Amino acid sequence: MTNVGFRILPLENRVSNEMIDEYREFVTPNISDNMNRINGVDASLRPIHTHGTMVGSAFTVKTRPGDNLMVHKAIDMAQPGDVIVVDAGGELTNAIMGEIMVRIARKNGIEGFVINGAIRDSKEIREMNYPMYAKGVIHRGPYKDGPGEINVPIQLGGVVVNPGDLVVADMDGIVIVPFDHVGPIADKVRITMEMEKNQMEQIEARTIDRTWVDEMLRKKGCEGV
Repeated sequence: MTNVGFRILPLENRVSNEMIDEYREFVTPNISDNMNRINGVDASLRPIHTHGTMVGSAFTVKTRPGDNLMVHKAIDMAQPGDVIVVDAGGELTNAIMGEIMVRIARKNGIEGFVINGAIRDSKEIREMNYPMYAKGVIHRGPYKDGPGEINVPIQLGGVVVNPGDLVVADMDGIVIVPFDHVGPIADKVRITMEMEKNQMEQIEARTIDRTWVDEMLRKKGCEGV
């Protein structure tokens, strides 16, 4: 028997703790650049908290707009270090969660949330500095009727998120690293970080080569270079 649209599946893949710790040293721009700037969640989802980096395996939830029954179930199911990622259709009429749910999740060791929808109690969440990304804030509360699905592929901000993908988020936004590519992308980011370190040293020494700017302008046919 199948019940598509109202079902709960297990999370079969999780990124290793060692790899999660490594990604905590990365910033989202470097990760995004090394995925051709196409696998980042768009700017419609913004941090509610004040600072910090959120890294963890995606524990996905798909729910109808304005309903949080399956989000409650996800909070009870997710393991410490998971990031609960909720596709609530981007609807802002009702908040999907607020302070009480956040406090339960924090006690359970859940790393944080990404909500393609609205939240409430934003002041309290901000004061806790608990990692929370959402599309908006509204006082109006949710319903608890279902349906919904847990640990199925979802979409938010122009990106498909599969259960177990790596979620990395900081104050610049959110990137999703596909589970099978976590290691290779980390290798590329380390190279980028070393290149940037060298550039910073050259800037301080006033030795950085800027001839590429005029070369590019000439190549593009700019007059007056």
